[in-house]
Amino acid sequence: MNPFLSRRDMLTTMSSGIGWLAFTALAQGKGGLAAKSPHFPARAKRVIFLTMRGGPSHVDLFDHKPELAARDGKPASLGRDSSGAKLFGPVHPMKQFGQSGQWMTTLYPYLSKHADDMCIINSMNTDLPNHAQAFGQMHTGSFQFVRPSIGAWTLYGLGTENENLPGFITLNPPADNGGAQNYGSAFLPAICQGTKIGGSQLPDLYAALLKKDVAPGPPMKNIENKNIPRDLQRAQLDLIRGLNERKMERDGHHPEIEGAIESFELAFRMQTEVPDVLDLRGEPEHILKLYGIGQGKDQFARQCLLARRLAEAGVRFIEIASPVNWDHHNRLRDQLSTACGATDQPIAALLTDLKARGLLKDTLVVWAGEFGRTPYAQSGDGRDHNHKGYSIWMAGGGVKGGLTYGATDETGYKAVVDPMHIHDWHATVLHLLGLDHTKLTYYYGGRNFRLTNVSGVVAQRILT
Repeated sequence: MNPFLSRRDMLTTMSSGIGWLAFTALAQGKGGLAAKSPHFPARAKRVIFLTMRGGPSHVDLFDHKPELAARDGKPASLGRDSSGAKLFGPVHPMKQFGQSGQWMTTLYPYLSKHADDMCIINSMNTDLPNHAQAFGQMHTGSFQFVRPSIGAWTLYGLGTENENLPGFITLNPPADNGGAQNYGSAFLPAICQGTKIGGSQLPDLYAALLKKDVAPGPPMKNIENKNIPRDLQRAQLDLIRGLNERKMERDGHHPEIEGAIESFELAFRMQTEVPDVLDLRGEPEHILKLYGIGQGKDQFARQCLLARRLAEAGVRFIEIASPVNWDHHNRLRDQLSTACGATDQPIAALLTDLKARGLLKDTLVVWAGEFGRTPYAQSGDGRDHNHKGYSIWMAGGGVKGGLTYGATDETGYKAVVDPMHIHDWHATVLHLLGLDHTKLTYYYGGRNFRLTNVSGVVAQRILT
């Protein structure tokens, strides 16, 4: 024994070597963060998912239905669900925008300028018209069981582009409608789950950071421990990791312990990069103005700007939850105007910013809710849930801009032309990322699982 080493120094040194070897093995295995090659050349490297929770009314936003307007107030006659109901025409005007002539609501004066960048899908459909089940299926492919989220599958399939940041980040996720399951990894390795930032709203810290009188210095210093130098933190982690490795050697494969090791390592590395990425104060004034920051839209605008910064920094999957609820069972005219006003400028700014930086071509931006609304009225001036036909849109990342894909019937009730089920949409998103949804599987409970279950067809016509 070296007489110049104390017992504690010896244990620390030994655990460091063992730990680094163990972590190297984990990083190269299925649960690691190392970047992986796609199944085939990808059109998109990353996803920004704009979640419009509550079910936006497609017939008032993107699905132009002259027949619905003409039959306003007449009996719906759409089956048992519409018994006694009357058709309800669009509550705000719709116009054609861009050289492509995409139909959109006039409530989107900023977003409509990107009509030629957008692929509007008017034939979406899902299995149930209930929020919790449909929201869960939109995220995980299943409305019945706890399954990995699309963000977790993406990270599992491709790994991360930046080992110092989480590969999957969710900003402002709702606590209801499944909560953490919507960004969870379920049976996939724990490192694939989304990292949550913010709750019902982003912390007030981010608003304070934009004020001129705030003392300089990056935010989120709470992830650092100023009382323990970095080399001692490293030694502590190495010792803990060594103990965890010994337990796995003794007891066999243990996903929870592997996840803990990877999470500790990621948290340690995040100290060097996260504070700067989340600090918006270095953004020039014209960018803040572009997003609408300081103009009454700060909460969602900050999230959209953070999404661009996270995409630049190498985060693979970024999800943003709408600050407003689109569940408009009544007062549709006023509430739709409010919802569009809260999201229009920040989303348009995100597309403008990504395009200006050359990022839109390989960043897939998705705007989607869990379902749409009925063409008939509810409570006089609202609409009920409709899962049989609704609209989403995508931009960048290998989809054709200026394209309207699929169609609902003459009143917007049911998808009838090129119906796109949620499994088809998932298959298409994975395809854009270079992943074959039939091959992206994980063996669990005696069989292989995949995001699209046993179905899903890639919508080839929307691809560039």
